[in-house]
Amino acid sequence: MKTSLLLAPALIIFMTMTSFTPLNSTSKINTAQPGIPSALEIGNGLKEALQQGTSKSSDQLSAVNGYFDNAAVKILFPPQAQKAEKELRRLGLNKLCDNVILSLNRAAEDAAKQAKPIFIDAIKHMSLQDVTNILLGPKDAATQYFKRTTSGQLVLAFKPVIQKSLNKTGATKYYGDAANEYNKIPFVHKMDPDISAYATQKAIDGLFYEIALEELNIRKNIGARSTPLLQKVFAFADSKQGH
Repeated sequence: MKTSLLLAPALIIFMTMTSFTPLNSTSKINTAQPGIPSALEIGNGLKEALQQGTSKSSDQLSAVNGYFDNAAVKILFPPQAQKAEKELRRLGLNKLCDNVILSLNRAAEDAAKQAKPIFIDAIKHMSLQDVTNILLGPKDAATQYFKRTTSGQLVLAFKPVIQKSLNKTGATKYYGDAANEYNKIPFVHKMDPDISAYATQKAIDGLFYEIALEELNIRKNIGARSTPLLQKVFAFADSKQGH
């Protein structure tokens, strides 16, 4: 039964179009029947929703304290360094540890500004199959699409920004100082003073976490469908998935 529900919309989409029309096209595609969006409307509606969600996520996280004040994405000491952090705090180096954490999050907030154009480009290049799979797929289908198509670009874009920001905010120095202080303790497993790769990945993980929340919101919350087009397209998706 579930398979039939997923295949039916795809058939409707193919029946209502001769080819997939890009966003902002002026081509006319007739709607198969009242209440069912055309292929053009489905493509435009989904892209509008994704642009809205990814832009909001990028803007929120790139603001001051976007990461630092968000417990779900706040960047802390790497797992392998948390024992070191505990020991450093025991030795009275709380300020040093706090500076590491604050500067890591400031670096992530700087890097998040680079995300928006990467997501917009991925949205523009969506195929008909991508649109169908996302609209009628699981609650995180769009997030998974972005992970597949943008992760490599995000790493390339984030890494130099993170490194520059780590230097600017003092994270490189603070973390290096923390590692050096910890490594002075006899018989401990030495702490790697390089933090940039970890900070880059955690910044990207936080971005995808926020995008997943925005995706779930627009799928589940009718009030988040802010335009008639979004309302029509996601009402159609709801009807096909038994919502």
